[in-house]
Order: sequence, then C-alpha cells, then structure tokens
Amino acid sequence: MVKIYALCVHLIYSGIVQRSREELKAIRETNPGLKPTLAIIQAGEDDSLLEVNKKMAGKIGLNVMQICLPHQCREEEVIEEILRLNEDSRVHGIFLHLPQSFLSKSVRNAIKPQKDVKVMVKVTLVRGNLNIQNFLSCNSSLDAPLVGKMAVLLGLEGPLKVTLQFLLQNNGMMVQTRQWSSKHLSHFEVFTKMFVAAVVICQHVVRSSRRWIQEQQYQPWRLRPLKLQPLSPVPSDIEISRAQTPKPISQLAQEIGLLPEELEAYGNTKAKVHLSLLNRLQHQPNGKYVLVAGITPTPLGEGKSTVTIGLVQALSAHLKLNSFACLRQPSQGPTFGVKGGAAGGGYAQVIPMEEFNLHLTGDIHAITAANNLVAAAIDARILHEATQSDRALYSRLVPSVNGVRCFSPIQMARLQRLGINKSDPSDLTPEEIRAFVRLDLDPEKVTWQRVVDTNDRFLRKITVGQANTEKGHARQTQFDIAVASEIMAILALTDGLGDMRARLGRMVVGSSRNGQPITADDLGVTGALAVLMKDAIKPTLMQTLEGTPVFVHAGPFANIAHGNSSVLADKLALKLVGEEGYVVTEAGFGADIGMEKFFNIKCRTSGLTPDVVVLVATVRALKMHGGGPNVTAGVPLPKEYINENLQLVADGCSNLKKQIQITHLFGVPVIVALNVFKTDTQAEIDMVCRIAEASGASAAVQCHHWSRGGRGSVELAHAVKKVASQKNHFQFLYNLQDSIVEKIRTIAQKVYGADDIELSPEAQAKIDYYNQQGFSALPICMAKTHLSLSHMPEKKGVPTGFILPIRDIRASIGAGFIYPLVGTMSTMPGLPTRPCFYDIDLDPVTEEIKGLF
Repeated sequence: MVKIYALCVHLIYSGIVQRSREELKAIRETNPGLKPTLAIIQAGEDDSLLEVNKKMAGKIGLNVMQICLPHQCREEEVIEEILRLNEDSRVHGIFLHLPQSFLSKSVRNAIKPQKDVKVMVKVTLVRGNLNIQNFLSCNSSLDAPLVGKMAVLLGLEGPLKVTLQFLLQNNGMMVQTRQWSSKHLSHFEVFTKMFVAAVVICQHVVRSSRRWIQEQQYQPWRLRPLKLQPLSPVPSDIEISRAQTPKPISQLAQEIGLLPEELEAYGNTKAKVHLSLLNRLQHQPNGKYVLVAGITPTPLGEGKSTVTIGLVQALSAHLKLNSFACLRQPSQGPTFGVKGGAAGGGYAQVIPMEEFNLHLTGDIHAITAANNLVAAAIDARILHEATQSDRALYSRLVPSVNGVRCFSPIQMARLQRLGINKSDPSDLTPEEIRAFVRLDLDPEKVTWQRVVDTNDRFLRKITVGQANTEKGHARQTQFDIAVASEIMAILALTDGLGDMRARLGRMVVGSSRNGQPITADDLGVTGALAVLMKDAIKPTLMQTLEGTPVFVHAGPFANIAHGNSSVLADKLALKLVGEEGYVVTEAGFGADIGMEKFFNIKCRTSGLTPDVVVLVATVRALKMHGGGPNVTAGVPLPKEYINENLQLVADGCSNLKKQIQITHLFGVPVIVALNVFKTDTQAEIDMVCRIAEASGASAAVQCHHWSRGGRGSVELAHAVKKVASQKNHFQFLYNLQDSIVEKIRTIAQKVYGADDIELSPEAQAKIDYYNQQGFSALPICMAKTHLSLSHMPEKKGVPTGFILPIRDIRASIGAGFIYPLVGTMSTMPGLPTRPCFYDIDLDPVTEEIKGLF
C-alpha cells in the first residue's frame, strides 16, 4: 500500500517538478545570472525540512537559504528577518517553518506578497482540493515500468476519481478503488507532507522569480496628468503652486514605471530614486536628449526654467509623449538674495515650489558638510605636523587598539602610492615613517576653501587660526558659495558611488613645500566624504503643475562651475522615458557658458550626445542687447521695454544670431523658443522668429507656457519632436590633447569672439605646474561673467575687438577640469541693498511660507 501511495504522489507531482525545471531553464536563457533562492526561516536547527527542500530545489535548479532563529525568539526578531529578506533581490521566496504560536498575523503580513510561498499542504494521498490540471499535465514517465502494476485509489469520488483512474490505466496499470482508511498510511504521512510541501514551495519560488523578472523589465507609462485652469490675470507663482494639489510621489513613481524599492520618500511630494534603476534598465534604449540654453542673460530674465518645464508639460500632458525635466537644485544664497526662486514661473512650475527652493532633500547641506570636513582636516593636519615629532605623529595616526596596531585601508593606499609595500606598522623604517606621516602642506599653497550656502560678502577674505590654542598657525583663506564647491561639481558629473568616491579621493587641496599635489586621499578623509554624500548622489523626483515628472539634482553655478544638472539624473530619465520619450535638461546662463560646458565637459563625462538645442530668448532681453537702457530692481521698466521698438529688437538679435552660431559649432540643430510677454507686439515677435530662422535655426516658435501651461508650448513640443528625430553631427569644440593654452584660446575666439587671450604671470605659472603634474589633458571650465560674451559685464550684444584676460587658473582634479578665472570673478556672491529675505515670512498658525515669488 505504501508503494501504491508513493506512486500516486509521484505521478501527481512529477509533472510539477518537470514543468518548474523547464520554466526556470527558459528564464535563465534570457537572464543567465539569475539563481532564484528560497529562504527558510525556522526556530532551532531542525534540518529535516531543509534537506527535503534542498533535494527538491536541486532537482529544479534553485538555491536554498536557511535562517535558524533561537527556539525562544521574539516576534520582532522574526519580522526583522522577514523585512531583510523582502529587500534582498536574490531571494524570490520566503517560507516560515515555525511553530503555530510564532505565526501571528503581524508575522504573516510582513512577507511581501510576491515572495510569500506559504502553503498549508495537507495531502493525504489525493483527498485534497488538488488542481485537476496537475494530473492532466503530469509526466507519466516514472522510474519503474507501470504496465501490469496494480494501483489502489483510496477515498476518491467524482471527476477527480475518473481523471486519475484514466491516467493510470493509460499507463498500462490495473486500478482498484477503495474507501479511505488512515491506518494504512499513517507511518508515511509525515514524509509525504514534507515532500509535497517542498514540491509546491519550489514551484512558487520559480513562479515568483518569473514575476520578478517581468517586474524588472521596462514598464510602459500610465501617466495621468493634472488638469490646469489658468486664470487671467496670472496670479503669483506661489498662489498658482498652492492652488494645485500634487499627486502623491509614490503614485507618480508608479505611473512612470519605478518600482517601490527604487523609491525613498521624503514626505508626500518628493523622493530620492535609487541608482539600481540603471542596472535594471541597462538594456533599455535611451530616449531623445534635449538641451535648453539661452541668449546672454540680462536682469530682465529669459525664462529657461519656465521653457524647460512648459516644454515637458506640453510633451507629456498634451502630446501624450513620455518626457522628463532635469533641473538643478537652487542655492539658498540667491533665493534669499536677489534672484528669488528657481522652480519656474506662472503655469510652468515645479511643485511644491517652497520645497523645491528651500532645503529640498538636503543635498547642498551634505556638500557643505563634506567640503568643510576637508577644510578642517587640512588645517588640523598642518597644525599637528608642525607641533609633533615623526614618532608622535605615527603613534597617533596608527594607534594601538587592544594591543594591536594596523593600518586602515586608506592608509594602506597611501603607503602604496609612496611605494612602501609593507602592511605591518612595526616594519616601517624611520625614513618610511616620515614619508608616511608628513604631508608637508604649504599653508600658502592651500587651494581648498570653506563654503556656506549664503550670499555673505564678508567671507570673501578671512583669517583662520587666531585662537591661542592654534599656537600661532593663522593663515588667510576665504569662503565660497556652497554650490561652487568641487564636491558639487563631482556630484553633477559622477556616474555612481564608486566613481564618486574615486573622484573625491583625487581632489587636490593644495601643494606640499616641494611642489607635490596633496589630495583628499592623502588626508585620509575620502571614505568619510563618501559616507556624507551617499544619499545626495540619488536624484530627487518631483512633479510639474501638470503632474509630469521632474528630476532635481545638483546645482553647480554656470559662471564659476559647469552649470548643469547631474549626469545621473539625465541617465535615469533617459531610461525611464523609453526610446520614444524625451529628456529635457537645462544649461545655466547663456549658450556661450552653460551650453559650451554641457557639450565639452558634461557630454565627455556622460558619453551622451544631445539631439537638439532649444535656445530661449525674449523680446525684452533682445532690446537690452540692442542698446536699450539699463534697468534697476524696484524701479518701473523704461518705456523701451513696454512699447514696440523694432529697431532695438533688430539690433539685439545680433546676440541671438551669435548664440545660434555657437550651437552650430557643435553640429547640433537649434530651435529658438521665444518666451512671450504680454508687452510684446506681434510685429516684434514675427521679427525675432524671422531673423532666427534666417540665421540657421531649424525653427523659431513663440511660447505662452507662463500664462497657459503646457498648452502654451504645444507648438514648441511639435518642433522638438520633428527636429530631434533628424540625424545630427555632434562634435566637440577641441581635442583634449590640445595644450591648456590652445583649449582656452579656442573657447575665447570661437565662442566668445575674442581676438586672443592674455595670460597673467600667475596663470602661466599655474599652467606650467599643471603640465608638470600631468593635468594638461583635462577639459576647460571657464569662470567668466554671464552678463556678456566678453569679460566685461556692461558689453551687451556681440562685443568684438577685445583680448580675454586670464587672471588665474585653478584645477578641479576630482571633478575633472581646469578652470581659468577670466577678469574679476567672485566665487562668493553678495547680498544686494534690498535682498529677497525682506519679503519672506512664515505664518505661525498655518505654517505657510510667504514671499517666495
């Protein structure tokens, strides 16, 4: 009877094993690295179930992981283990082999549904509610021949009895049916339950892995735009922002194909996105890559951010095309200073605009903390080296802990750079100890500055080390604005945690007295910097007024850094939008600065190439470039900017023509987006569009997104769709192997229109030093005023006949560029006479922020 019982069980479940094996084989053909794992959580070390599951899993091709908790473990321990396994991508099934007293509702509900393989298998032969389909698809090829054998079916009735009887007889067996009697099989029942449970559990793991693979694939968007009801006259930006209720960020993430585990929520309206998305969608083709740049900026504003946002609202909400905006995080310096918010404007905004403009997810604060940790490490190291002997320094840098001395990993790396191939601290010679402990930083050659995210002009030059405790080691230094930190530039250019850590380690903080560059790795601070930056590296997901997605990440200034949002945000967005989608990213200031650096620095780093440039202009700004009067904040605009003046517009279009020519230097087609204001006349608008197209623009389109939202930029969206589908001939402006001087000259002459460059003696000495140190093959990041194509802010239009003065040259080795300082450039903005903070306040009852535009 036992043999007949086993035969029936084998016959029923052998098909399941075979099908599971074949299903897993099919999965592995497209995912060769996948090894689905069943995790068994049990109390104590009972191996009986484990052995059965291992044997069954081996037949199918699965892994089994055993987690043995104490016999008297608490519910919290079980749940903690379950939650850990829920987040382990290697585990595709979780089975609880625990006493019934442990299986509370909280414990059972802790398992993610897709990983839950709980089955209460109570098989007493074939009496349960088994799926008849299992019988019909059974593999009837058993180890022993069946012809002539007798099978006894116990306790079966109805269709199930007929089906099994047919299957057995079809294999040449004789079949009898009898009433059930538990005494026949009681000694075999325990084994059968374990065997059947193992089969069904393993089948669940295979199916779970198949579902997991399907979830990992690119998910089509199911974006549901938010409706806009534009008002006239247009309310203030903050009133518009508050009138719209944003979607929960988890809902937006689901709509654009993000998985729950890829999202790290910061409240209800913003979230960090994990970089694991890049691995999941690594085979997904990129979408179209659109860069928004502008004419040379004026105090009147051109509206690149509003054009960027209006364009993606038009693409997604109105043309039903997947699109993403990628923007920089605004600095609090300008927010409280002179510029105000940077979330766009009117009906083309990122919401909530208060959160966008203030703190966001703390990335700039993380950069500030990391930057100033380096600064503190520099001055502390100079002090300790000046006041301690080699032996005293060594005993403190490599202390004895519980009687054992050992080098930390970063200290081992420094030893290797010094050519000291020893790992035991006691083996170093006095000469090797001295080389190890002495960075010998020259206080006069420290190039690293402290930073703060506030416009504070009185920190442009400071003295540190004046306390008596610093023993006379005072020196002059300065503060920069936080977004000018090299760490911000690294965040914007890195492609992952490993790359970011390596770049942080390469940052040069100064020179030794014998002229050798000293790095963050030499200071031993690299690992700590990576820890401070580990969350900042994830882009922040937000949304526009019409519920379309936005990545906000990094915020380097364009006049003193490269002025573009992060490579990582662009890469993530290009995968998410799909092959037919669009990613619209913005370059800071005019095309001569932000766009040039986007192409020559960011595109070199990312390996991405743009499909089209959208060049933003306004009639008012063109009038200023055409010779219009200066404007003063708080004073009514001169009549030239309110009334029609075709001559000023025509003269100012010289700047627009020049920026179109600069774009063509890189072989990329350009569309001019004319950001229309209510004071513009149709004749002025038509003139700009006509001149733009005659100057080589693929299209020139008027935009009304500020007053109408995405609907006001539909014409621009159609133009972008058409031009981006055409093949372009992107090229870099210079070869990296050109000399530093030649690269600077190429930018000055071809982009700015200078006759030549003039190097100060200090700049020439720096070039000689960088050539000696092997840094000459880096791209150039010009630090220049954004208010003119030249180095003279007052020179509007297209200045000619000037020599570009290079006052100094610095290097951001971690970020990977050389940056010349053109003319008088400040890396710390100052507050105006009447800063924006006069208007900013908090309602203590409602906690609403007032005064942000």
